[in-house]
Amino acid sequence: MIQPTGSLAPRNQAAHGRRAVHVVKGLAVAAAVALALSACAGGGTAASGGGDAEAASYGAASIQLSWIKNAEFMGEYYADKNGYFADAGFDSVELIAGPASAEAGVISGNVDLGVGNAISTGTVIANEGAPLKVIGATYQKNPFSILSLAGVGNIITLADLKGKTIGVQASNQSLWEAFLAVNEIDPKSLTTVPVEYDPTPLFNGEVDGWFSYLTNEGIDAELKGLDPVNLPLADNGLPFVAETLVASDDAIKNDREKLKALLVAEIRGWTDAIKDPDAAAKLTIDSYGKGLGLSIEKETRQAQIQSADLVVSDETAKNGLFTISDALQKQSVKTLKAAGVTITPKQLFDVSLLAEVYQENPDLIAYGK
Repeated sequence: MIQPTGSLAPRNQAAHGRRAVHVVKGLAVAAAVALALSACAGGGTAASGGGDAEAASYGAASIQLSWIKNAEFMGEYYADKNGYFADAGFDSVELIAGPASAEAGVISGNVDLGVGNAISTGTVIANEGAPLKVIGATYQKNPFSILSLAGVGNIITLADLKGKTIGVQASNQSLWEAFLAVNEIDPKSLTTVPVEYDPTPLFNGEVDGWFSYLTNEGIDAELKGLDPVNLPLADNGLPFVAETLVASDDAIKNDREKLKALLVAEIRGWTDAIKDPDAAAKLTIDSYGKGLGLSIEKETRQAQIQSADLVVSDETAKNGLFTISDALQKQSVKTLKAAGVTITPKQLFDVSLLAEVYQENPDLIAYGK
């Protein structure tokens, strides 16, 4: 019989776990942002105007990644390896491994860009008044899912949740509650049990479903020879962008050309990565994630899933990678509202930099050619 959270501690959280979206007040992200805001209060920041983009030299820059250096950031690796950051005018760009709060890093001025998601960024903007914006989104579709197995649970549709036992991590509880609410599912119609991040209880048949990530636990199931079944939140009432690029309001105003240069390099890097996800996985294993104990099988599947289902969409095919349509902005804000966070698209998003990037570099739109 499944036991409460403490007894299900992961054997290796870096391998089995995945950071969670924090959508409740007072969690670690909000606390870190509050500290960063406090540290920055009264200190001011030096403005450094946009300058001439063609002859620009931006020196060193840094990007805070949201997780360990696995295939999740394969586009950043190619931007570095293939010299796209250098071409854009940077002497170096440091890719800082997480897990870490993108919002706190950006507010503190320790990094130029942070990789986060619309939920965590929207929460700290709404609750803490954080001077931030999402300026682009790597994932057009968030990768959260209710994972089950064909022989255990077999949760294919929302109706299949009735009577099932679902393992949900404490940090994902509010998102789970929002998922039930928007789909008008009575919480009493199923059983929610607290778990941590190692999905072994699902694999052992102790629960019917697991709050998971499309690029993590489902792949673990595949590699164990099991038959995973996913019910993606993005396709069932909770669409929002993830792996978002977060910048400060100050940088958007005063370091605009520098941010645009980073976006150009990122787009070129991700263009290469999605064209050959298998090679991107190998690059991860051999170089950027070397020494982390990553498996080529899992990283390859993650790279493939990202390239086929998460990073690209009808919107990106038309307007380029990282773009966020008005409809998706509104959907993301609606998801935040379902999670108890009130914010407007204008408060959360600023896609004007990307619009300028593609206006100035129209060739970047055709990433698939």
